[in-house]
Amino acid sequence: MISVVAKLTVQEGKAEETIAAFQAMLPDVAQEPGTLLYSLNRNPKDPNTIVVIERYKDKDALAAHSATPHFKAFSQKLGGVLAGRPDISVLEEIDLVSK
Repeated sequence: MISVVAKLTVQEGKAEETIAAFQAMLPDVAQEPGTLLYSLNRNPKDPNTIVVIERYKDKDALAAHSATPHFKAFSQKLGGVLAGRPDISVLEEIDLVSK
């Protein structure tokens, strides 16, 4: 399994616009066969920081997600709201406990 943690800092006043863009993309992400989890989160101490936690079946599924038309269109929108470069970690999952 592959996990991705993406920390995005958005420009002042752009958080709601960014969240709406993510939410518009989520139904398409849910249809991707290798995408297992896509969780949109906000830091309550810093409302301009959005953290996305993603989980994929494998590296090919992550690559397929990144190549989808909906992700490419979303990425175009994202460029206009970010306050800096995203901090993205791609991780190899070692173990998991889930209820």
